[in-house]
Amino acid sequence: MAQTHLQGVEISAAQFLEIWRHYDTDGNGFIEGKELQDFILELQQARKKAGLDLSEQMKAFVDQYGQSSDGKIGIAELAQILPTEENFLLFFRQQLKSSEEFMQSWRRYDTDHSGFIETDELKSFLKDLLKKANKPCEESKLEEYTHTMLRMFDTNNDGKLGLTELSMLLPVQENFLLKFQSVKMCGKEFNKVFELYDKDGNGHMDENELDDLLKDLCEKNKKDLDINSLSTYKKSIMALSDGGKLYRAELALVLCADEN
Repeated sequence: MAQTHLQGVEISAAQFLEIWRHYDTDGNGFIEGKELQDFILELQQARKKAGLDLSEQMKAFVDQYGQSSDGKIGIAELAQILPTEENFLLFFRQQLKSSEEFMQSWRRYDTDHSGFIETDELKSFLKDLLKKANKPCEESKLEEYTHTMLRMFDTNNDGKLGLTELSMLLPVQENFLLKFQSVKMCGKEFNKVFELYDKDGNGHMDENELDDLLKDLCEKNKKDLDINSLSTYKKSIMALSDGGKLYRAELALVLCADEN
């Protein structure tokens, strides 16, 4: 069925989700390695069968990933090449040009500061996004988009989206949160680290305290974190802060495994 969808001039949001799930066979949130090679081969076959040429975006995609056995893409990259109906995923991406903007948007729409975007909050996010893009949307279509987004990103099926789950929409190379997946700590360890770097004990970190923490994390995890990206990490994380005050709950979204 997914291969049939690839033949379409335009696919629906639901069909996009079906394609994604078909090729992300291990459900890890990426199409990579053999999954990616299978997708590229079947995309070419499907377009040929339908009498359609590859679009310019598709050609560039094949050139970039076609010969790479270790290629890796996320939902954002797939959304850029498939002709999705009213490409709602790209509307979403247009507002999130960087990890820092993503974090700012997260803080704006996680209105109850629960650490999750729940259905109503996600619906508000999409409604504002479509309004910004001058795309009036019927309530039924907005409901469909919200439901599809939840199904697409809600990896643990709890009916809400955690920060890491929703960040899967960012292009792989821009998603700094992926870098921190391997350095996340258990709750007990995270609390110790927070208290250690909250040097004045006022219950929050300022930019300098976060800088010290990130420098040490980069030093201890050179394989995963790049010291040259320290400024980007810091700006993105501080986007979660309240007027320059980064509280425990906000930092936990990035560094505590127990929070997601």
